[in-house]
Amino acid sequence: MNRTFTIRIAAAVVFLAGAWVAYTQNQGKQPPTLTLNKVKDDLYEIEGDGGNVAVYVTSEGVILVDDKYVADYDGIMQKVKSVTNQPIRYILSTHYHADHSGGNTKFAAVAEIISTANARAGIVQKKQSNAPPDMVPARVTFTDEAAVNLGGKEVRAHFYGRGHTNGDAIIYFPALRTIHTGDLMAGTSPLIDYPGGGSLVEWTKTLDAAMKLDFDTVIPGHGPVTNKAGLLTYRNNVEKLRNRAQGLIRQGKSQDDVAAVMTAEYGWMPGSLNMQWSLPGMMTELK
Repeated sequence: MNRTFTIRIAAAVVFLAGAWVAYTQNQGKQPPTLTLNKVKDDLYEIEGDGGNVAVYVTSEGVILVDDKYVADYDGIMQKVKSVTNQPIRYILSTHYHADHSGGNTKFAAVAEIISTANARAGIVQKKQSNAPPDMVPARVTFTDEAAVNLGGKEVRAHFYGRGHTNGDAIIYFPALRTIHTGDLMAGTSPLIDYPGGGSLVEWTKTLDAAMKLDFDTVIPGHGPVTNKAGLLTYRNNVEKLRNRAQGLIRQGKSQDDVAAVMTAEYGWMPGSLNMQWSLPGMMTELK
């Protein structure tokens, strides 16, 4: 990996860490800045301050994928109203983290929220150490697959296995050949939430199952909209990181030694969530 790419990865990690600090320190102050982008006909994406939100407009209401932090409720509502007068009917959650499901606290009063059973358990059991104390779980859950049909349009939610957490859902818009990956694709380096049941070993297997869907467009959990080739590249990079870390661990390297390599080659900064959530679990899973 060249030095320029390493610096870019490090900068991305620092940016995400800074965004979390900014969020926690600025509640009740200036509203978060959100951006609405059109993906395809009747499908939009809201970026900024947390995970990407998908907005699917139908003649009978709106289907969202994820709802960011609770502080983003007004901003999300404003963006949705800028493209339709239809009310939000359903929210499909990709996973339980507060930057994707924190908005449940307010949206639960106006929409039906659907998640995997494991994602609901993650909220109920307060698996996320830095989450707000008042998060609201989905009332409707599924184990393998669920579908929402509204206004003649269908959205499917699939659970293919562990990765970022133990309850990640891939959301599929079959008519538009588009998926929302949640944080099974996010940033430049995987964050494995081992306290929440994540797995670096299973991550690539989960993405392999998702790749069998018929799609050409990908809305990641964070970052710009991409395509199937972009998702494949991300999947292969997860595998390369796993193989690199596993090689070090099986050579008998210490956790500090592995941390140094993760920082130098993948931008995992000291004190980051990667170091807190991912590294200790990797030392056990990759033996």
